[in-house]
Amino acid sequence: MKTLRQYLPGDDVIQLVIRLGLLAFLIYWTFYLIRPFVPILAWSIVLAVALHPAFSLLSRLLGGRPKLAAAILTVINLGIVIGPATWLGLNAVDGLKAFAANLGAGNLVVPSPPEGVKDWPLFGPQLYEFWIQASNNIRAALREVAPHLKPLAGIMLGFAGGAGLGTLKFLLSVALAGFLFPNGAQLVAAGRSFLYRIVPEQSEHFLELAGATVRAVSQGVIGVAIIQSLLAGVGFKLAGIPSAGLLAFVVMFLAIVQIGAAIVLFPVIIWIWTDKDFTTALLLTLFLAVVGILDNVLKPLVMGRGLTTPTLVIFLGVIGGTLAHGIVGLFIGPIILSLAWELTVAWIRADRTSAPSSSL
Repeated sequence: MKTLRQYLPGDDVIQLVIRLGLLAFLIYWTFYLIRPFVPILAWSIVLAVALHPAFSLLSRLLGGRPKLAAAILTVINLGIVIGPATWLGLNAVDGLKAFAANLGAGNLVVPSPPEGVKDWPLFGPQLYEFWIQASNNIRAALREVAPHLKPLAGIMLGFAGGAGLGTLKFLLSVALAGFLFPNGAQLVAAGRSFLYRIVPEQSEHFLELAGATVRAVSQGVIGVAIIQSLLAGVGFKLAGIPSAGLLAFVVMFLAIVQIGAAIVLFPVIIWIWTDKDFTTALLLTLFLAVVGILDNVLKPLVMGRGLTTPTLVIFLGVIGGTLAHGIVGLFIGPIILSLAWELTVAWIRADRTSAPSSSL
């Protein structure tokens, strides 16, 4: 077998090695410089893809003025991030800091049931007794494991401390997405050229699949979860629930990983009936019940196709994205991992279908 030195003179081999080394160093340095901006760029591209139908419609309504449509859509998005999203985030951060402080100090307690629970018809006494036993048992268990949970408290405080930087990343992503809206055709052409070099026969199919997956996850999963958590946060605030922002954040997390908000909403509704008068409790229960089933109503409306990505993939994307990129990673993690999953499955299926035909 001939070596590279037999094909090239000695000086050419040295020059080739130097050039490859410089190229590798340049690539590494470039990646090192842009690494802090990768989550921002990824989220801005996701926003541009997810909101492209709304941008196209607005542009047509404005008489074919894409720049004006992009500016209006960007202002609306910035208003959402600066307004309700920031309100929810700040309340969640405050609740997370308080929870982490109690966790680190070993002061976590489960409140005892109000005496009024005993007077509930049918199941009041049984619920009161169960609540008392659960409160005592959980309180004792938390005292035992509290020393082992202190490292978790540090992680939670670090996550809360990065919320300000996460908000800044969101604002930059929204602003950058505003510049990407008018250039959607060029971005699609670039993506098509890139995929054509990798999978020439399936480039169009993969491009459509990528766009459909990003829109399905960003609108049908992330978008619905954000709406659900914001409305739940409003209900929690009206009910005077302690740590309402943190509970709303938990609702969003559970909705993203496809578990559902009922785990949080059901105990909150029980607490409301123990603390509020009948009329207030009934109105808040109806409101939170609507919030709980909101995902079943909105998902079929906003998702262009059924989401075939397994729940485990989305869950790993949420956890991995959060650990890697903080609060922004909570949203881009499941989208990127779902996109990788869908494209990989499509690639495998394409290879399987082409294999029998090539053997004929």
